[in-house]
Amino acid sequence: MSEVLHELTVELGERSYPIIIGQGLLGEIDLSSYVSGSQVMIVTNETVAPLYLERVRGCFPGKHADVVTLPDGEKYKDWQVLNLIFDGLLEKRHTRKTTLVALGGGVVGDMAGFAAACYQRGVPFIQVPTTLLSQVDSSVGGKTGINHPLGKNMIGAFHQPEAVLIDTDSLKTLPSREVSAGLAEVIKYGLIRDPGFLDWLEENMDRLVALEDEAVGEAIFRSCTCKAEVVAKDEREGGLRAILNLGHTFGHAIETFSGYGNWLHGEAVGVGMIMAADLSAREGSITHEECKRAARLVSQAGLPEKPPESMTPEDFMNLMAVDKKNVDGQLRLVLLRALGDAVVTADAAAENLAATLAEFCRHQ
Repeated sequence: MSEVLHELTVELGERSYPIIIGQGLLGEIDLSSYVSGSQVMIVTNETVAPLYLERVRGCFPGKHADVVTLPDGEKYKDWQVLNLIFDGLLEKRHTRKTTLVALGGGVVGDMAGFAAACYQRGVPFIQVPTTLLSQVDSSVGGKTGINHPLGKNMIGAFHQPEAVLIDTDSLKTLPSREVSAGLAEVIKYGLIRDPGFLDWLEENMDRLVALEDEAVGEAIFRSCTCKAEVVAKDEREGGLRAILNLGHTFGHAIETFSGYGNWLHGEAVGVGMIMAADLSAREGSITHEECKRAARLVSQAGLPEKPPESMTPEDFMNLMAVDKKNVDGQLRLVLLRALGDAVVTADAAAENLAATLAEFCRHQ
């Protein structure tokens, strides 16, 4: 039985788009009104296709839907695999009136969105995220791209979708490790912007880990609401939007060091948020007890609390030097002024950053 639980809009003027959240929506919701032409190219991966592809075809009655199936995993988020999408579009003679549909997690969404931004200088696309992380974060806001061996998400474009369809039933086929990875991004919203949500998460984290429908729907709605508000104010990350990267500078360094896919994005971000909280406490912005509160929530979500044992402070500094937030060679980090209030700053004291890195890079 299908049920729409929540609907909200990312307010971007003429490019505004809906986020539809519910249960049993795949194959039941008609998305054809978001397709201007007759062609649809569904981009998915080898894991998701057997589970949901045929249902998603049913969301486009009267449209001709082709499919590109990619290998599954962060390590495939590169130029070579991206080109498979272009191969499919050209082989099937898709025109500039085509619409791409991203069916999968964050990797599929980022790659399909980037392909849409590039193909014939830009065609529309629709997000149908199937992981918790992509539902609460990467499917909303129009960030698309691929990885480079020297840095994560360093090549990409801003390209907003026409719509985002979130079916929470797709989470029931998700491994528990992926659920925990998605909860890292959920926790982020409480830490950067919504202290009331942080309180709610502490009370309901066990329900979220267990994927209780009501709790999951509420968490996705509140996360998407927060992100939509930030994106509406700063679409291209000229200022405010950068707070959405809490923990990501440390986290991207972990992902790059470990080899893409060995650590899930949310796992690395979870550690990164604890490190950012630790540095914020050393800067005197939050108390050490508040720092521990953030760490407890990350741990309660089933996420790691330390970076790889072999990672050194020098590894962090070298990899963080290529972060996209940096300006004129200055390392810029997202830190907490308080729980629920984040800021992007280049003013963290070098000795405090060194102390945080030394603390987290101790051999376990």
